[in-house]
Amino acid sequence: MLAAFWAWTPLAAYAIIALAVAFYAWLSLPIAVGMLVVAALMVWPLAQLSGHVLTIAIVVFVIAWIGQFIGHRIEGKKPSFFEDIKFLLIGPAWLLGFVYKRFGIPY
Repeated sequence: MLAAFWAWTPLAAYAIIALAVAFYAWLSLPIAVGMLVVAALMVWPLAQLSGHVLTIAIVVFVIAWIGQFIGHRIEGKKPSFFEDIKFLLIGPAWLLGFVYKRFGIPY
């Protein structure tokens, strides 16, 4: 999704990142800092791709969604983001929580 905004205009991508980080800061400042690092790691390759950003973004998006639905099928649960859009932002923070636990970082 970030790549699609980047393909439109990098300013839109930065605005989306700012809104997401504000949401994460509302939840937890350490999570917000971690997600800002993740966003930076996602923006860097986008800046390198030049004119192929949208094509690559569509391919990655479709593959990721297929993988997500396969994972939910294996898990036996339906994706929770169908019930509430904020779960699209909660998922990455939830995964970052596992990384923080692994390294003993309080959040």
